[in-house]
Amino acid sequence: MPETSLEWKLEVIVLPSSDIDRSIEFYRDSVGFVLDHDVSPVPGVRVVQFTPRGSSCSVVFTEGMGSGASAPISGLQLVVRDVESARLELLERGIDVEPVTRMGEGDAAAFIYFSDPDGNGWAVQEIRNRSDWLT
Repeated sequence: MPETSLEWKLEVIVLPSSDIDRSIEFYRDSVGFVLDHDVSPVPGVRVVQFTPRGSSCSVVFTEGMGSGASAPISGLQLVVRDVESARLELLERGIDVEPVTRMGEGDAAAFIYFSDPDGNGWAVQEIRNRSDWLT
């Protein structure tokens, strides 16, 4: 197999939404993601893109581009430095978020979980010692 120096970056995840306006309210107004685009490139088509603060990967919802909403997606994951602070922020924004789950030796891993109105499931993992965290 040939060696490659290409970088492969995941930058967009398309999620199902049965109501894009409701998704905007949830992700922008409740969760606090940044609304990057809300465009209609052609009649009958709408593309809405959000980016979590500090992330290189965005979430996209579309309308008029296929069969519409499908089954919810689970296993989406955000990473934060302080999961307790993240949970408090989500609770203050009115998000139904589960209590912190700690696991592993010395509570090595910590997670919180929440879902959007369409049932797309999110995990938020605490990683305190990442070398790429801004100080």
